[in-house]
Amino acid sequence: MAKDVLIITNYFPPEIGAASNRIHHLAHQLQLNSINVRVLTPLPNYPTGKIFADYKGVFKHTSTEQGIEISRLWIYASNSKNKLSRLVAMLSYSFSLIWYFLWNKIPSTVIVQSPPLLVAFTCMLFLKRKKRRLVLNVSDLWPKAGLELGAFKKNTSYKLLERIERFNYNRASIVLGQSEEILAHVKAVSNHDDTLLYRNYPDFKPLQPRDLNIDRPLKIVYAGLLGIAQGVLKVCQEIKLDNAELHIYGSGPEQHLIETFLKNHPELPIHYHGQLVREELHKTLLNYDLALIPLLNRIYGSVPSKLFEYTRLGLPLLYFGGGEGESIVKTYELGWTAVAGNYEHLNEVISSIKPSTTSIDYKRKIQKIAIENFNSKNQLNELINKLYPRHELH
Repeated sequence: MAKDVLIITNYFPPEIGAASNRIHHLAHQLQLNSINVRVLTPLPNYPTGKIFADYKGVFKHTSTEQGIEISRLWIYASNSKNKLSRLVAMLSYSFSLIWYFLWNKIPSTVIVQSPPLLVAFTCMLFLKRKKRRLVLNVSDLWPKAGLELGAFKKNTSYKLLERIERFNYNRASIVLGQSEEILAHVKAVSNHDDTLLYRNYPDFKPLQPRDLNIDRPLKIVYAGLLGIAQGVLKVCQEIKLDNAELHIYGSGPEQHLIETFLKNHPELPIHYHGQLVREELHKTLLNYDLALIPLLNRIYGSVPSKLFEYTRLGLPLLYFGGGEGESIVKTYELGWTAVAGNYEHLNEVISSIKPSTTSIDYKRKIQKIAIENFNSKNQLNELINKLYPRHELH
């Protein structure tokens, strides 16, 4: 039988970030395993909130990249903090999806990225009626994560979002979760029992860790989204670097605030370097002693994909987010942890780390652990076997 999959996502290259990388990797790996993959995504606009220059002035853009057909649909692009603007943006993409569903043939298997909840709800509502096998790929728990971040209050609107969340889980044929906490939550709030742990493991060729001179300050790096959840601005404001440096790469909503803060505090050993493409970033990260992974607050269900990406490069971690991510760092001895939200403890941990403790031998050990335990090919095989049980394969 023909094996066709449609992936519906809010983020896809040329957009940057963990969400875009994760879905692109999934699509590419499925394609390499003789599965015909199509992708539905908005016209690129993240994280600027403006349609990228190459895609302006069109309502739909279709291309084939690495054998994957990509349809980019119209969206009212916005990265505004105004809740109404963000709602309009999500609804506009939902309307584009409905239009697409009405006029195009949809494969029997559809993978839907969640959040956003409303986009996932649109897919669950309109495609389930057509008896599609719907796979819900849950990367964060909304609205719960929004409540923990302070974006929501427990009111009528929040209860409505909880109902939408349960509806999405119950309508899905299979639920993929990027953490054990996500799967536990799905089972607790719905009647769903067909789940699969599908973490955000990278699959790039690992570079050799670099042996750095130890007679110098400790070099700490953060690379990724500069968003509210990561709390990098707060780190800049609270961190004490007596014999250390912090180097920042990335972009996002807090970028301008971070740049302004650093401009007003030139005495701090904190440096913002802008944004690099992924391949160049990997080479650059080899120049640092360890990678900082912060979260402004402990977010239930969240395991930042940077954890798996950094360790594949052999970078020791300083994890400052609690939860399942902290447990993984401790279990596999991937570096240091600081109590989530406790900046005094973060500074104590930093003061205890010297360049000599992040030796080349330690980096090689971490890289070996990551390659052996965070294996994208093994979990992809599990997913394919779930989508196409062996009796269905040629």
